[in-house]
Amino acid sequence: MRKLIPSGDLRTMLLPPTYGQHVTRSTEFTVLSVEIWATGLVVNIHMASDGGPEPRIILEDHFGTEYFFQDSATLGSRNLQVFSPSVPPGTRSLTIRSADDPEGRPVVTFAVPLMAVPEAEHSAQDGDTRQEELRRPA
Repeated sequence: MRKLIPSGDLRTMLLPPTYGQHVTRSTEFTVLSVEIWATGLVVNIHMASDGGPEPRIILEDHFGTEYFFQDSATLGSRNLQVFSPSVPPGTRSLTIRSADDPEGRPVVTFAVPLMAVPEAEHSAQDGDTRQEELRRPA
């Protein structure tokens, strides 16, 4: 059985602050949302037409985290793409770019809300058993 959704808890869903549409000669798509899971990210994309080419996207955050494409599924004009790892603690923004755009223009940039680290994850990171709210770097 194929497991497309990352494991762990769904932490938050990011919705685009602007219309996240990308149009070039080779591809046309709209980013609808990004789900942040404990172990990865799921990008929900609307393609311009059923059966069109799957968009190739690149994820970036302000830390320079390297996100790796894991899997995708397409049903009609909807495409889900899964990446790992999840956003690191303190991430402020997540930008999606089209790998097919020679100019590398951003398709859409999301503000990432401040999230608390779950107790078990926090304990594993620094040996502390208290749950604390993350503080963004200055």
